[in-house]
Amino acid sequence: MIAKTPSPPYYAVIFTSLRTEVEEEYSITADRMVELAAGQPGFLGVESARSGTGITVSYWESLDAIRHWKANAEHLIAQKKGRERWYSAYKTRICLVERDYGVGL
Repeated sequence: MIAKTPSPPYYAVIFTSLRTEVEEEYSITADRMVELAAGQPGFLGVESARSGTGITVSYWESLDAIRHWKANAEHLIAQKKGRERWYSAYKTRICLVERDYGVGL
């Protein structure tokens, strides 16, 4: 699904990852993080895909909203599990979206 975002500017957090073979709790935690993020002030939407390399892009109103999400207690626990169990490598990028366009939305 393509997230319905407002007119720019807004921010994108791009999380790119390579998984380990550990599956325990991963899907449940990933679903919970989307649910939890959606309830955070400033959350605008999320898009995710995985085929070897996983890419999740979440959209936010402000850098402050992103900081609050990063510091969420339940999210901190998931981040720790990710580093210890689920990801062999990952990269997070935070970007300012200055323009967007598309068709069929």
